[in-house]
Amino acid sequence: MPMASPLDNEAAELVARRFRALADPTRLRILDLLRRREEASVGEITAALGSSQQNVSKHLGALHAAGVLSRRRDGNRVIYAIADESVLEICEVVCGSLERRADELSEMLEAVAS
Repeated sequence: MPMASPLDNEAAELVARRFRALADPTRLRILDLLRRREEASVGEITAALGSSQQNVSKHLGALHAAGVLSRRRDGNRVIYAIADESVLEICEVVCGSLERRADELSEMLEAVAS
């Protein structure tokens, strides 16, 4: 469903919060990992990212608070998964845009070098 336009203050704040939740390289790497694996424990994510457990937990908490990730207990482990698949669509759009821009810049550099 398309958003109403113009955005009222409350809607704009909600959208900004979602973008802030995604605006961190570690969080994007977590999402990429979960996109490929579907779910993973804090320990598995920590090992895959080569980061500290404290750092990963902080980012997982932020993504969970934003409604991007779900979590469940499995014994003494906490398992995370993507709860809102639309974030993957956002990432695909942005990555596609960056790839197109990189191609354009490469073409411009080749033209200058010729």
